[in-house]
This record gives sequence, C-alpha cells and structure tokens, in this order.
Amino acid sequence: MLSVKVETENQQTRTRVSAEELGDLVHRIGARGDNFLVVQRIPDIPGTFIQVWHAAGGGYELEHRTGTATSHVRTVVDHPDRVLTLMTRWAREEPGWDADTVWESAGIPEPEPVPELAEEIRAQLEPRVRELLRGGYETVQTLTEAAEEYLVEDGVRPVSRDQARELVERLWLERVEEQRGWADEVTDADRLERAFARLDRGGITARENFTCCRSCGMSEIGAAGREDARGFVFFHGQGAEHAAAGHGLALYYGGFQDSPERTAAVGREVAAALSEAGLTVEWDGSPDKAIELTGLDWRKRLVG
Repeated sequence: MLSVKVETENQQTRTRVSAEELGDLVHRIGARGDNFLVVQRIPDIPGTFIQVWHAAGGGYELEHRTGTATSHVRTVVDHPDRVLTLMTRWAREEPGWDADTVWESAGIPEPEPVPELAEEIRAQLEPRVRELLRGGYETVQTLTEAAEEYLVEDGVRPVSRDQARELVERLWLERVEEQRGWADEVTDADRLERAFARLDRGGITARENFTCCRSCGMSEIGAAGREDARGFVFFHGQGAEHAAAGHGLALYYGGFQDSPERTAAVGREVAAALSEAGLTVEWDGSPDKAIELTGLDWRKRLVG
C-alpha cells in the first residue's frame, strides 16, 4: 500500500491505496467533472503534493510541489502509465523518482508575508493546537479553523486565517517529526483502532472520535453503520482529548434493541475485543457503566 491520500475532482477520497488502485484512478480521469487527481502524503506535509489534470484527447498535465510556491513545477506527459510510474515513485519517496523528467515553473506567486502573532496571543493559542494535535484526529484544515476561532470574543478576531494556518503548519510538522520516532511501534491508539475495525467487521458499529459528546453520539450512532448491526460502541471528541492528555478513555456501547441484556452482551463483546488487542479494560459488567480504558499510551498517528 502507498501511504498517500488521493482526492478526485468528483469529491472521492481514497487513502492508502495500492499502486494498482492508483493506476485505475489515473487511467479513469478525463471525463467532464472527473479531470484531476491530487495526491498527498500520509501524514500530510503542508504544501507537498503531486497532481495530474487530463481531458480526453489531450496530454496529462503533471505538477508537484515541495513547500514554497517557487517549488511548484509542471510538465506534460503523453501517457497515463508514465504518470502512474512517477506518482508511485513519488509516493514511495524513491531517490531520483523523477529522473529524465523536465520540469518548468508553474508560475505560482509567493504569497504576501503573514504578520507575526502577538506573543500573548501565541502563548494562549499554541497549547490548544498542541492538545488537538495529540488527539490525532484533526487535519491541517480543521486545526486551522479551530485556531482561528479559538480566541474570538464579542466578534473580535485576534487571529487571521493565514496566521492560524502558519502556526498550525509549523506545529503539525513538529508532530510529524515526533511521529517518525515511533513509526515502527504499535501504540495503544493503534490497538484501539484495530479492535474497533474488528468489531465493525463483526456487526458492532464502532466509531472513533464520534460527535462532540455522549448525548450526540447516542442519538447519531444508529445511522453511522450497517443496517443489520446488532450493537455499537464509540467514544466522542471530548473523550479523545481526555485520552490524549493521559486520563484514560470512556467508551459508550449498547444494542439497538435497547434492552439491558442486549447492552450488557454488546459490552462483553467489546471488552473482550479490547482486552485481546492488548488494552487495559475496566468494566464491572453493568450495562449502566461505560467501559473504561486506563493506562493508555496515546500516540495517535496523524491521519490528515
């Protein structure tokens, strides 16, 4: 699998695709409304991507960028197989991935400099962005939106969108570098993700970072999975922040038939899957009590 996210013009997103799946997408484009692909790394490196645009009967306009606007270059390729070769080698970060390719500047102007944040504003905002980064579920875009809105009061916006994004991108790259240090380890966040995937495949709708709170989650979980699901389990956004801060994680569960017996049965299945995944589970078997995960090593890999 390639550690990339692929977005299409018709608003489809594919993550961690195989080279064959990427090839299918490259060969598919060309029809109206489905002319381009944008490929980013996982985790996202802001300003770094490779993309292609194609209309039926024409060439393939290939571009890539490695940060600044001046690094944004383009070329025209005459066959989709050549596009696929370049995109695949780029995704694998192969040395000399674009050998024998002649690039020219795409002519993208550098943006105007962004005014520095006042120190007192930065001191309030950075800790909040770091908290959300540790949670691991945000993207650069959602973090930027959160940073811009965080200190708004009485309609006064002390942080502009550009200032928010500049701060977020810097802290995001710090987190990416930190993540490289445990890239080969299995963290508790990985174990939880695997347990939830197993439960979901087995007919228990399992959702991470689902809605903002318990009440919203309970009201929306029924529509979040398969129609034939026999139960559910989730934790919400506040819970994810709690876990990232080192305070454990509460999981909410139940049966869609809404009986104490069914809820307890689903709880037992969830608790067993979590224990088998290597997580520490605290639950007394009562359908009225949340399942608690304690002692978590919460190192969640960035997904944006």
